[in-house]
Amino acid sequence: VQLVESGGGLVQAGGSLRLSCAVFGSGYYNIGWFRQAPGKEREGVSCISSIDGSTYYGDAVKGRFTISRDIVENMLHLQMNSLEPEDTAVYYCATNWSPGECYSVIPPHLGSWGQGTQVTVSS
Repeated sequence: VQLVESGGGLVQAGGSLRLSCAVFGSGYYNIGWFRQAPGKEREGVSCISSIDGSTYYGDAVKGRFTISRDIVENMLHLQMNSLEPEDTAVYYCATNWSPGECYSVIPPHLGSWGQGTQVTVSS
């Protein structure tokens, strides 16, 4: 599976961005986003279950971010509203989250991810 993220950029605090992930290939399960800021560990952002489409969010983004999936176009999106400087990071689209990782929004250990897209939020 190949993943290509896009949509990152520079935005002021309070603004919005929409990230997209093009998915090339099949045979994966559970898909979502994680992020990594300089000097920090990976942080789960959101995950969609491939079983029933349930969505899960990390505590830091609940109520502000919305994950969605276009099965026909094989795309994954992340609508990010009310952005904060703390959201500054490289955002990665990733597949093959285990059920526990997806439910708890813990970045996948054995999944595949793309090159990432930079999101910078200025104060």
